Amino acid sequence: MGRADREATWGGGEPFSERWAATGKGMGIIRVSDQSGATHELEAVEGWRVMEVIRDHGLPIEALCGGACACATCHVRVAPDWAGRLSPVREDEEGLLDLLPDVAPTSRLSCQIIWDTDLDGLELTLMGGGA
Repeated sequence: MGRADREATWGGGEPFSERWAATGKGMGIIRVSDQSGATHELEAVEGWRVMEVIRDHGLPIEALCGGACACATCHVRVAPDWAGRLSPVREDEEGLLDLLPDVAPTSRLSCQIIWDTDLDGLELTLMGGGA
């Protein structure tokens, strides 16, 4: 889905970027590769969980617990160049990642990544599944 299509369908027709312009919060881009290998550029808003951005753009992410760090169905792999820029993995997140069969050194739960303007251009891959 392109930006024009997304903006036409989000928020009852009101473009996403216009809806958030009045908040004064920073905006930027997250680049997400889906399970089929297609890359999507998603508009992100400062303070949102990366999981919320992915879900609200209609990409296939389960996120069953809604961001409570209780299920690991929002598992992503962060591009190596970006992994060191994120906040450290907390113990509860690490415990859930340890349950996954396809965990990698740059695996994270997207519900535990809070997007800010320092993460503009963040690159990650959707993994799916979960504990």
